[in-house]
Amino acid sequence: MDYTFLFLTILITILITKLFLWLYRSNKNLPPSPRVCFPIIGHLHLLKQPLLHRTLLHLSHSLGPVFSLRLGSRLAVIVSSPAAAEECFLTKNDIVLANRPRFTMGKYVAYDYTSMVTAPYGDHWRNLRRITALEVFSTHRLNGSAEIRQDEVKRLLQKLYGLSIQRPAKVGPNISS
Repeated sequence: MDYTFLFLTILITILITKLFLWLYRSNKNLPPSPRVCFPIIGHLHLLKQPLLHRTLLHLSHSLGPVFSLRLGSRLAVIVSSPAAAEECFLTKNDIVLANRPRFTMGKYVAYDYTSMVTAPYGDHWRNLRRITALEVFSTHRLNGSAEIRQDEVKRLLQKLYGLSIQRPAKVGPNISS
């Protein structure tokens, strides 16, 4: 028996249902967003200019200081004015906005969201932050690795000096190598 027709019918039904729900979901409390939003890529097609900050500046001029974009399937809210950013992070909203999105990677790679990078804001995250500040970024630890940092800076300067003898050297590509 040929299951191709049945498979295609189920697949098309699922895709149409998902598209319908995606297009007509309730966005009452969201900030404005650009009109054209594709189902899988969202608003990523608008971010094709080489200077991303300029694209976001143009969008903020047309949509206002607070607007939303769909980056793939994720919703991102962009705050472009200092007053709005201050309201977001220095008032009662700071705890609400302090959490991170829950990616599948955080569950399997970061031991069920328990690392400092993936943990939600709360007692566990504050303890991790305190331990990191005391153990990793303490003055004693930073002084202990100062020689390594000085050697790396010296090596970078020597490399840039060697490159600049022939022609002007670009710093960016040499920093990561």
